[in-house]
Amino acid sequence: MGNTTGGTNSCIVGLQWGDEGKGKIVDILTESFDIIVRYQGGSNAGHTVVVNNEKFVLHLIPSGILRKNKYCVIGSGVVLDPRQLLEEIAELRSKNIEVGGNLRISETAHLVLPYHKKLDELSESEKGDEKIGTTRRGIGPCYTDKMARSGIRVCDLFYPDHFKQRIKKIVEEKNRIFVRVFNADALSWEDIYRKYCEYAEQIKPFVCNTVTFMDDAIKASKRILFEGAQGTMLDVDFGTYPYVTSSSVTAGGAAVGTGISPKHIHKVLGVMKSYTTRVGSGPFPTELDNALGEHLRKKGGEYGATTGRPRRCGWLDAVAVKHAIMINGVDGIIATKLDVLDEQKTINVCVGYQFGNKVYDVFPLDLAMRGECKPVYKELPGWQKDTSGIRSVKDIPYQAKNYLDALEKLLGVKMEMLSVGPDRSQVVNLL
Repeated sequence: MGNTTGGTNSCIVGLQWGDEGKGKIVDILTESFDIIVRYQGGSNAGHTVVVNNEKFVLHLIPSGILRKNKYCVIGSGVVLDPRQLLEEIAELRSKNIEVGGNLRISETAHLVLPYHKKLDELSESEKGDEKIGTTRRGIGPCYTDKMARSGIRVCDLFYPDHFKQRIKKIVEEKNRIFVRVFNADALSWEDIYRKYCEYAEQIKPFVCNTVTFMDDAIKASKRILFEGAQGTMLDVDFGTYPYVTSSSVTAGGAAVGTGISPKHIHKVLGVMKSYTTRVGSGPFPTELDNALGEHLRKKGGEYGATTGRPRRCGWLDAVAVKHAIMINGVDGIIATKLDVLDEQKTINVCVGYQFGNKVYDVFPLDLAMRGECKPVYKELPGWQKDTSGIRSVKDIPYQAKNYLDALEKLLGVKMEMLSVGPDRSQVVNLL
């Protein structure tokens, strides 16, 4: 892809509330890299990649697995659901994708266990109108245990006596919560122990010390691509808290979630949709709860890759994107799904939020607490031409080019690539 990758190592982050099309972009960029690393999140992420009209939905394995002769690493910042992982491996192998020595899993990644999923399900159901809108995959409770220092890591599985003692004690604790607080059934620690010992045997060939693996790769000048899941506005520190995920989604999270020094990340690329979507609850100033929102959902196929839930859709929120650019130190932007706006006569871009009589052009971190805010829009003319077939800059319709130029000006960062459809081939290199 020419010089899109820059430096030796690059990090790909989402600039909105996730679902920006990062999986496809990682798949395209992987051609220029040797190693692709997932550094946070778990099976709540869903990256959809289309290759020659065949659709692949990946949850834990980096999108780079679809390319030959590349190493894929699941870092220690990821919470690993072994059952999901094994299903994913089986599915990829059934489509003739090689999964073997090319996949490495951190021995210090924390494990998602059945009690995490049960707790996720029960606590979300209890919240009623206060729901966060989790995928109910046990991600939040797993990160909670990690921070409370009561988590179980991949390496624990390979010490059966130690694992047995830990799992027995933890499940007994969790059962007291299930029975007394939620009036739900208890879980059997023996069943979990047996099942996870089986998983241990199956995942063992992939498990290694990924910190030294990455260090050796850096010393050998291998090119590394760090693949983020979710989006910056879902970051646990800098997103629309509490309606966020439980991990550090930003470029800074790439160093923490893999055990490499931040100085080894040479370039940060931000991926954003040409409009905005959000799954689950939480503030969404530019949401279009009308026929236009429904049109964007249908045309963009805006249904969750993990849950199938319809995504909430709205105009591009430049205030939120600028916030994400600042936090990640974004060097270049990749815009996706431009084709979804093809029919629009005029296109709105949110350039400020109005609270009472005051307009803010800086993202308020307490947005979730402020109640209603009105988006302040800049209106741009649409192009009303099909862009899904364009492959070079000279073919971009004049008004679409104006739209992209206006975004560059607003955001203060260069656009490097444009995606105009789901297939690997549907891209325009803008450099």
